Amino acid sequence: MDTLKTKLDSLETQLNDFNLARRTAALRELLALADQGAVDIAPPADVANMHCHTFFSYNAYGYSPTALAWLAKKSGYAYMGIVDFDVLDGVEEFLAACDLAGVRGSAGMETRVFIPEFATREINSPGEPGIFYYMGIGFTSTDLTDATDFPLKSVQSVEKTEAQAILSGLRARAEARNRDVAARVNAYLDPAADASIRIDYNRDVLPLTPAGNATERHMVVAYLQAAQRTISDPARFWAEKLQTSRTEIAAILDDGPKIQNLVRSKLMKRGGVGYVQPSPETFPSVEEVNRVITACGALPCATWLDGTSAGEQAIEELLDLLIGKGVVALNIIPDRNWNIADPQIKRAKLHELYEIVELARQLDLPLNVGTEMNAPGNRLVDDFAAPELGPVREAFMDGAAFIYGHTAMQRTLGLGYGSDWAQAHFPARKVRNAFYTQVGKSISPGKATLSHLKAAPTVEPDAILNPHIIAIKTR
Repeated sequence: MDTLKTKLDSLETQLNDFNLARRTAALRELLALADQGAVDIAPPADVANMHCHTFFSYNAYGYSPTALAWLAKKSGYAYMGIVDFDVLDGVEEFLAACDLAGVRGSAGMETRVFIPEFATREINSPGEPGIFYYMGIGFTSTDLTDATDFPLKSVQSVEKTEAQAILSGLRARAEARNRDVAARVNAYLDPAADASIRIDYNRDVLPLTPAGNATERHMVVAYLQAAQRTISDPARFWAEKLQTSRTEIAAILDDGPKIQNLVRSKLMKRGGVGYVQPSPETFPSVEEVNRVITACGALPCATWLDGTSAGEQAIEELLDLLIGKGVVALNIIPDRNWNIADPQIKRAKLHELYEIVELARQLDLPLNVGTEMNAPGNRLVDDFAAPELGPVREAFMDGAAFIYGHTAMQRTLGLGYGSDWAQAHFPARKVRNAFYTQVGKSISPGKATLSHLKAAPTVEPDAILNPHIIAIKTR
């Protein structure tokens, strides 16, 4: 038994190796052991996590796309989705791993944009008026020359070339911001004092990532590692630099999540020495990012924080604006809006959560929900059994099915939600939403079962879905 446990632990660690071949081999071996009954696989549960960052941006548990597919399989999650900052590096790996594991999966990208119409109002990036966290969901490939097995004939090659340039620019902008932050923090932490540290971005930060897409959180880890290597009394050093008592630092120095969050908040977030207030030129526009999203056959998706900012207090105005720019879905991180110790704050935020879910229903915006996993302490999946989520649970699960339905249709037939076919058959978004949601519920995961779509005698909706399961009016 101990030998088996050691083997399983080793294979699960290998799932996060920076080498894709090793990750895939580990997944195949774990699935083979599961087939033999050597691994406990939880029965399917009506839960979903459609917003998980991978180690291609930052995952607090170190999970690769392949590891997240295994987590969903082993834990019995009905749906799983990845989202990475500024890159699409994990898309194809995750969907391939989901095929192997038999998981209903989707892939997305998150970035920040500037919205000039809200230039004076803070939205969901604290302290940064006009800056908005924004997403694309339902990606099926990273190849903009052939976004699916069925090329997007409606997208001209010149548009794809432009989209590729924008995508490359997102990565380049992020790296430039990080290097600037590192230079500022280095200058503060290494002022030719007796106890000082500095990091080299290429040497100390990039090796922490599998594909060179580092984040602030990677830089924090690099600074903490540098202090541990070179400072005789790290608690004293950080107490001085973070202007915090030595007792407080000593109490959390061995608690990775707490010390990481403190270092990041003191040095890199608003008010810290590494922080630079963004300008309208710092981030791209919604329209620019949408060119990348639509060129890949994916779906523009707005995001919502908690309803308390000036911009989110005008949420109907904001969503109407974004729908006009092409948004068709809305992302929510539920846990931060109900799992709150202070009862007064909890009541207020839970009210806002219910309000935004109702508004999304009225605006025909399916929901993409999840836990992020990009900060220590984030849940692996939302607590769908919590009474507080009872009124919104069905909307959350329908949203997950919708995204998987789009992904399955786009991967197999090139007929995703934004396709000419979809818009011709379902001009009304409400009806189109219902069709793709039912596809997501009806089509099992895995290559063998996805072939159900390819085997349909025609690409008419009633041939794709069993008419005895659902009857949707297409006009």
